[in-house]
Amino acid sequence: MAIHYQKAYFLLSVADVEQLPSDLGIEVAVVGRSNAGKSSVLNRITHNKSLARVSKTPGRTQMINMFALDEERRIADLPGYGFAKAPPAAKRKWQKTIDAYFRNRECLKGLILVMDIRHPLKDLDRQLLDYCEDRGLPVHILLNKADKLSNNDIGKTLREVKASLTGYHNSVTFQVFSALKGVGLKELHGLLDQWYEDKR
Repeated sequence: MAIHYQKAYFLLSVADVEQLPSDLGIEVAVVGRSNAGKSSVLNRITHNKSLARVSKTPGRTQMINMFALDEERRIADLPGYGFAKAPPAAKRKWQKTIDAYFRNRECLKGLILVMDIRHPLKDLDRQLLDYCEDRGLPVHILLNKADKLSNNDIGKTLREVKASLTGYHNSVTFQVFSALKGVGLKELHGLLDQWYEDKR
């Protein structure tokens, strides 16, 4: 069955996991630091520049935004983390929401972890990878904003990231991506196709 990403539509925003749609079908979550470009990645995946609101103020997404591809497949845009100016209470709430989502969502197939390729694998990124390792949850890392680096710097970063991920036994994959230029989109769609078509 072909997956038509361009047909994605906004489903709902929730502040609590209990407000989410029925825990059925297949869900893929997009997560990352507040300035990594998650909204731009979502818009590039779906070929829709206005699907996810892109803000110049990092940390604007404070709820779980759910987008549907069809009746069985969804993308969850999780609150960004790591934005220094966010109030401590907001940070705690975001963490609690994300923890509850990971812990309770049976339809969650995997995570797209968006990182700025110029600043990969920060402490909070590693904490998330450790958590997913414990849960046995597949993670695909998007090294976004590749248009900001030269090919030599991209190669150097890829080697460093590969070396840093050798300790993970769970399925952790990674790729170069540019939401601005569309670099890596075909590869990302291929991975998403596999996740969305696997009904096990």
